[in-house]
Amino acid sequence: MAMIRKGLMISPELCLGCKSCQVACKQWNQLDGIKTINTGTYENPSDLSSTLYNRIKFVEVPSPEGDPRWLFVTQRCCHCHDAGCMKICPVPGALFRTKDDAVAFDKEKCNGCKLCFLGCPFSMPRFDEKGKISKCHLCHDRLNEGLTTACAKTCPSGAIKYGEREALIAEAKKAGYTTFFGLKDFGGLGDIYAFKDPWVVSFCFFPSPMNWGAICY
Repeated sequence: MAMIRKGLMISPELCLGCKSCQVACKQWNQLDGIKTINTGTYENPSDLSSTLYNRIKFVEVPSPEGDPRWLFVTQRCCHCHDAGCMKICPVPGALFRTKDDAVAFDKEKCNGCKLCFLGCPFSMPRFDEKGKISKCHLCHDRLNEGLTTACAKTCPSGAIKYGEREALIAEAKKAGYTTFFGLKDFGGLGDIYAFKDPWVVSFCFFPSPMNWGAICY
């Protein structure tokens, strides 16, 4: 029986920047707070860490009409179907595929080599004080109990939705979304980003050596 892929549909144009998903993720995973300093940006914290699996990136998008606009983009593991981190990991079971097709981790098996960071095209894995991997695992412990992800559960605007991947894509297209990030590359991402305005796409993504435009459809 073929696996029914599940994942998240993320719509930055609907995001309010409230960070409730960021807080819900930390609460559910019992992740400690991080002492930060002002670095001249509204973003806080300024990067993912071993105690921050999901971060809201603030993006100021120039507008052809004049005034710029704000977009808020969740930065996290993308749960590639063809995952470079899993391919390069030398320890069986340190990274594993869940029944919903997410990439999860087992810290007890992780040897701290950090090769997963090199294998990730989005530079997402982070490491704790012992050098062990930490990242979004798509709330696989919640999903195993029939719950939705903490981020989707708490999102007040519908900017993050969890469900069957193909159904989410069909629903987004029906709602008028025309540009998608992550439909096909790396076997298709578990986190798909949907846009109605294609102009904003190139401004929205975290630094990476990849050509982001090549995986927008």
